[in-house]
Amino acid sequence: MPFYTIGLNHHSAPVALRERVAFTPDKLVETLVQFRDASQTNELVILSTCNRTELYINTEHLTKADAVQWLAELHNINLVDIEQHLYQHDEMNAVQHLMRVAAGLDSLILGEPQILGQVKQSFMEAKRAGTINSHFEKLFQTTFAVAKQVRSQTGIGANAVSVAYAAVKLTKQIFSAIDKSHILLVGAGETIELVAKHLQQANAKSITVANRTLKNAQLLADGLNGQAITISQIPAHLAQADVVISSTASALPLIGKGMVESALKSRKHKPMLLLDLAVPRDIESEVADLDDAYLYTVDDLQDIIDQNLANREQAAEQALKLIKEKVHEFDQWQQQSLHVDLIKTYREQARHLRDSLTEKAMQRIASGEDTQTVLQELSYKLSQQMMHGPTKALQTAIQEQHTQSLNLLSDAFNLNGALPTKQE
Repeated sequence: MPFYTIGLNHHSAPVALRERVAFTPDKLVETLVQFRDASQTNELVILSTCNRTELYINTEHLTKADAVQWLAELHNINLVDIEQHLYQHDEMNAVQHLMRVAAGLDSLILGEPQILGQVKQSFMEAKRAGTINSHFEKLFQTTFAVAKQVRSQTGIGANAVSVAYAAVKLTKQIFSAIDKSHILLVGAGETIELVAKHLQQANAKSITVANRTLKNAQLLADGLNGQAITISQIPAHLAQADVVISSTASALPLIGKGMVESALKSRKHKPMLLLDLAVPRDIESEVADLDDAYLYTVDDLQDIIDQNLANREQAAEQALKLIKEKVHEFDQWQQQSLHVDLIKTYREQARHLRDSLTEKAMQRIASGEDTQTVLQELSYKLSQQMMHGPTKALQTAIQEQHTQSLNLLSDAFNLNGALPTKQE
């Protein structure tokens, strides 16, 4: 059956349209069930995330144009509005696209790992809905294996490419026992929230959140099982912090050289890491002059990110090469499957012919006809019908002078000795 994908993503469509085309969980299940009920032989997987909506379809009954119309109607969107933002891929190009998506090569952040889990979830939803058959089972299991291989062999996700993640990665490098380190987060905005998320994943346990508004600090701290304080309380708590990560909208520095110097004395000069992610800066630059204080700004982290992005792009080239090899292997498997089906069909036809003629012969014998005559007619009819197709193929190859086809047919029917030899 024809296999293709249609979709839109952050490259092709604005967020306003992506929001309209996205599938809610209820809508996703409803659509899959409707598709299943329309045809038991068709396959459908719907991948719907904040950055993309894609339909992977294997069907003989729904053209790409039909699928686009169907998608527009599902979301009550004018066809013209959606068509200009859609991309389409067929057969092996669709296979390669799926593998690139699952491996994170088509993501907003190159190499991000979350997409693989989202593809797996989409596959499982389709499987539960009954829109997965043998072709998609093989395709998606192969895709999952390829994505895992890409991550293990190319290092596509080994390097930090966001300021928040780079900050936590640097913290882990300097304080290997991050679960035993005390961390002070200054601010409660989007960047600090993302830092907090990465810290949780890194198993950080002792976290204090400082913010001008104590309520906002408390909301973030509650999710971290941490402590909330106000900005004005930082001097009293700074000495306990092994790591300070700050990102506020303050116009002036919140943490000065004197404040850090005093904290270091209380710590008996135990090293302190300070990561200033704010612009303008939250931490005075002179803090870097203090012994045992290691200050990194957002510019320092950006240098790390730029290098890591270059490393990811190099890894992406290796990943794409690996994916292309796997696409070729999948294509070979698919062709072999088609040939297996062809052989199966041929043998089933032969068995059906044999059984049909044998049944008729047995009925004639049972009715009293001469057994020898019936058997002779059976053998004649069986051989004639079995030879009809091969004879026609041989005649066509001879008439059209298809030497390669003639040689293949000769090998198949053991006729090599009957082929004419070239005259010297």
